Amino acid sequence: MIALAPTDFTAEITWLGFVPHRERAEIETRPLTEMALGFGGFAEDCHSGETRPSCSRVVAQHPKGTEIANVRQLSVVSEEEMAQIAAEIGVERLKPEWLGASVVVSGIPDFSNLTPSARLQGPDGATLVIDMQNLPCQFPAKTMKPEAPEAAKRFKAAAEGVRGVTAWVERPGCLRLGDALRLHLPTQREWRPGL
Repeated sequence: MIALAPTDFTAEITWLGFVPHRERAEIETRPLTEMALGFGGFAEDCHSGETRPSCSRVVAQHPKGTEIANVRQLSVVSEEEMAQIAAEIGVERLKPEWLGASVVVSGIPDFSNLTPSARLQGPDGATLVIDMQNLPCQFPAKTMKPEAPEAAKRFKAAAEGVRGVTAWVERPGCLRLGDALRLHLPTQREWRPGL
């Protein structure tokens, strides 16, 4: 029996970028036209690697700083959800650079609520595994503050539930602007305790 089923949904890559370091509170993101991915993600990104130290998001499972598998190699966000946030905070456009985005896609509705373990697969077989929703934090607000100070104050609340997802590389390959990523979903039913 197949565990992951290909769907008719595809997402077009509209933007690629990477964060070279974490030296400041503001996010520095550099755009790319293509992104070569290994098992650790994009090698030049500060989030790359097959393992990482645990952070505050998983402190209920692992003491902060514990070495764990890196399922936060990439930040994938939706063009449609970025437009929704932009409208809510009063800016013409939410820049991917403000978010530290790795990949911006268009075409999959309700993107930030994709099922954990869903896959996005590119034309050459490069496959990203969705870990979970990326919770809003203060870094995008600090990054956008010089250009849009009033919008920055509203970002975190507006991005709740629509901030995109974190992902890791299951199969290396290359992502390119304009590529179509096919969505694959787990075939199991949702967890419902007591049934």
